[in-house]
Amino acid sequence: MGWKDKIRTVFQGNTNAIELGCGHTIKSHGSSVARIHMHDWLILLLLVVIEVVLYVIGPFHRYVGKDMMTDLKYPMKDNTVPVWSVPLYAVVLPIIIFLFVYLRRKDVYDLHHSILGLLFAVLITAVITDAIKNGVGRPRPDFFWRCFPDGKDEYDQWGDVKCHGKASDIKEGHKSFPSGHTSWSFAGLGFLSLYLAGKIKAFDRRGHVAKLCIVFLPLLMASLVGVSRVDDYWHHWQDVFTGGMIGLFVATFCYLQFFPAPYHTEGWGPYAYFRAMEEVRSSRQHVHPTNGGLEIERPEVQLNQRSGTTPNPFEDVEYGRM
Repeated sequence: MGWKDKIRTVFQGNTNAIELGCGHTIKSHGSSVARIHMHDWLILLLLVVIEVVLYVIGPFHRYVGKDMMTDLKYPMKDNTVPVWSVPLYAVVLPIIIFLFVYLRRKDVYDLHHSILGLLFAVLITAVITDAIKNGVGRPRPDFFWRCFPDGKDEYDQWGDVKCHGKASDIKEGHKSFPSGHTSWSFAGLGFLSLYLAGKIKAFDRRGHVAKLCIVFLPLLMASLVGVSRVDDYWHHWQDVFTGGMIGLFVATFCYLQFFPAPYHTEGWGPYAYFRAMEEVRSSRQHVHPTNGGLEIERPEVQLNQRSGTTPNPFEDVEYGRM
C-alpha cells in the first residue's frame, strides 16, 4: 500500500463498492432530482425575497439616552472582513468542495442535497438574523459617531438622541444584535464542517484525532470572523455569540434534513443515496429454481448472509425499508 493509500485510509477508512457511487450523475439523474425538489428551490427564492424586504424596511430605532453613550463611543472603523467576502467563504467555498467530492464519487444526490442544504442554512439564518436585527434595534458600539459625526451630541425633551449624521450610517447603527457576519459564517462553514465530518468519517471510533483538525478548521474560520466584529467595534460580544449560535443551530438542522449525523455508520452519504442503492439492489434480484417453481432471493438478504449479520428491523424503519 502506497503512502497516498495510507493517508486515504486514515482520513476516510476502508472504502467499499457501495461508497464509490451508484452511477447516478448530473447527466443521468440531475433533472429528475431537481424536479423532485422543485418546491424547495421555490422556497429558497421566497427566502431571498423576504431577506431583501427585511433589509429595505430598516430597524426599530431604540431609545438611546445620554447616560447610555458611555458604551457606544467606540471609533468607527472599516470592516476587517468585507461584506462582499462573506458569501465567498460561506457559500462559494463549500460548493467548490462539494463539486470536488462529486468529481470523485459521481453522486448527484450528494451534490444536489449538499448545495440545497447549504443554501437553506444560509438563507434561513439570514432571515432570522435580520428579522431580529430589525425588531431589536440595538445600537452598535460606534453608534455615537454615526449619530453625531461632528462629536456634538443633541437630545430631545425625552432625553432621546437627535441624530444629524448620515441616514445610512444611522440606519446601520441600529443593527447590532445579532451579528450577521457571524451568523452567516457559522451557517455556511458550520454546514461545511458537518459535511466534512461525515465524508472523512471523523467519528468512526478508530481514534484518528487528526481528522478533527479538518472538522474544526471551518469553525475556527467562523470564530475568527466573529472576533473581528468585536475588534472592529461593529458588535458587542453578545451579538457575536448569539449570531454564532443561530448560524450553527440552523446549519445542523438543515444538514440533518439530507444527511445522517456524522457519527452514524452511514454518515458519509445522503439519505437519498441509500434509497437509490436500495432500488438498485431490488432491481437485481436473483432467481433460483426450486421443486415448486422459482425462488427469488433478495440481494440484501444475500449481503447479510455473506457478512454473517441479520437484518435489524429498527434500521429498516429508520431508512424507509418498511
